[in-house]
Amino acid sequence: MFSILIMDNDAAVRCLVTDVLVESGYDVMVSKTAASGLGGILKRLTQVVLLGSEIDGLCAADLIPILKKCNPHLSIILISEEIPLAKLQKVRRAGIFYHLLKPISEVDKDEIRQVVDCAFHRTRYTGAPDAWNNNIFQ
Repeated sequence: MFSILIMDNDAAVRCLVTDVLVESGYDVMVSKTAASGLGGILKRLTQVVLLGSEIDGLCAADLIPILKKCNPHLSIILISEEIPLAKLQKVRRAGIFYHLLKPISEVDKDEIRQVVDCAFHRTRYTGAPDAWNNNIFQ
């Protein structure tokens, strides 16, 4: 089963994003700490991570390479305020799928749904276990 992991220090963002994705029919796990979120990633139970700009005092730019080492096929959606271009370039090089500004309106909820749908579509071809041997995009 496809699942989503939400890792963010901001409780309001965690609740809003969780509600949007549960309403859309996704299996959602929420983590307040980086350590508790790594289990699902290591076991490959998580295909998509929505990651806040900081968790447990760790900057997302430092955490993303660790998450990608645990599962290189992971789609990481960074949720943050606007960030400086140099930092955005760093997280892009680290392998994020998308940068999503913190949600504040109904339009943002639609964007969350669309981005997650695209991330799962990508995962289906590049990260799902049955596609690992038949990756048409490599």
